[in-house]
Amino acid sequence: MIIGIDASRANRAHKTGTEWYSYYLIRALAKIDRDNQYILYTDKPLRGGLLDLTTTQYEEYEPDRSGDDDRVGWQEIKSPFNNFRAKILSWPFYFFWTQGRLSLEMAKGGVDLLFIPAHTLPWIHPAKTIVTIHDIGFERERLLYRYEKMGPESQHGRRLIDFFVRIFTLNKYGANSLDYLSWSTRFALKHANRIIAVSEHTKKDIQNIYGTAPDKIAVVHNGYNDCLFNSDHSSLPRARIFSKYEIKTPFILYVGRLEKKKNTAALVEAYANLLASHPGLPHQLVLIGDAGYGYDEVNYAIKELNLDARVVMPGWAEELDLPEIFSAADLFVFPSQYEGFGLPLLQAMACQVPVAAAGVSAIPEVAGEAALYFQPDDVLSMAKAMAEILTDEKLRRRLIRLGNENIKKYSWDKCARETLTVFHSLS
Repeated sequence: MIIGIDASRANRAHKTGTEWYSYYLIRALAKIDRDNQYILYTDKPLRGGLLDLTTTQYEEYEPDRSGDDDRVGWQEIKSPFNNFRAKILSWPFYFFWTQGRLSLEMAKGGVDLLFIPAHTLPWIHPAKTIVTIHDIGFERERLLYRYEKMGPESQHGRRLIDFFVRIFTLNKYGANSLDYLSWSTRFALKHANRIIAVSEHTKKDIQNIYGTAPDKIAVVHNGYNDCLFNSDHSSLPRARIFSKYEIKTPFILYVGRLEKKKNTAALVEAYANLLASHPGLPHQLVLIGDAGYGYDEVNYAIKELNLDARVVMPGWAEELDLPEIFSAADLFVFPSQYEGFGLPLLQAMACQVPVAAAGVSAIPEVAGEAALYFQPDDVLSMAKAMAEILTDEKLRRRLIRLGNENIKKYSWDKCARETLTVFHSLS
């Protein structure tokens, strides 16, 4: 069987949950599947760990691979069984690559099955398709998501695109980010042969909101990189890393986008309450991640509460640096309003860090008994959970022990094998 995979998200430089899922799943599939042939479709030349799938490395690198691309867009990559190829599908626009360029490629044929690791199935697609749905929070909590018009930079161009989209969808959808999420998810659920949900919670949400038949949906949990995120970390590299990100110990850690959906501004408020109730607490609050929708509210909360000297926002961090940062934290806090999975929960547990987390959506499913839960809309509850973990050594040890047990259920190898089973169900 020839399997095509949309590798465009896996190839992004600043990866978060969905991108890491795509990246590590591709690498894990390459290590276990010697029978099928794979074509990775990408909008830009593959980089880093996607160029050589034979390695165990996880660090992004840029070797000199000049001359590997031929005139029709094929890019040479290495794989354990020499059954992976890559094809660069150039597209003159920064929008609608999937519906435009990938659809054109699918019209030519050439694959038996197309796998889309994130929501958006191309309009033209082969008879056999599988799509992963990570979450549908945009249907549950639309105010947590950015509303952006889609199309060219010019206002006239965007109006024109919006006009055609409304005609195409009988005025049900416009050319904006939220409508595109809703349309593309509904289209994928209707036209894909199988759906992979990353949690039981996401599966139930899909069934409840869209009415999709449960036997069409397979639940396959994410994994985590246990070669990188583990307890085997010394303090030797920390001076360089802490200097790079301007972190000082002791600290409380958050990793994820700084945005409304992740509830980051509420975390800042809870931290202020924690300091007020424990005035001698020396901990910084370190917020690792790119700015997202609602970042201005995070900044406002920091300034309004006079926390400029106590809250550190170094931006997105390279994955290679994250284990040292996790391992040095006294507490990891995950305050999200909605999650389809929550990969940082596993990363923190693997690095022996106790976790306080919002007890909503898929978070309890993923973290199990290995987290102290709070309500994300209750700042005092969040502050209390943080204080309990920081001041109760017995609780800390228990959460770390339970975390060690919990992460045994997750790996990218397991994720790849279960995904491959879904592939084979269509063969």
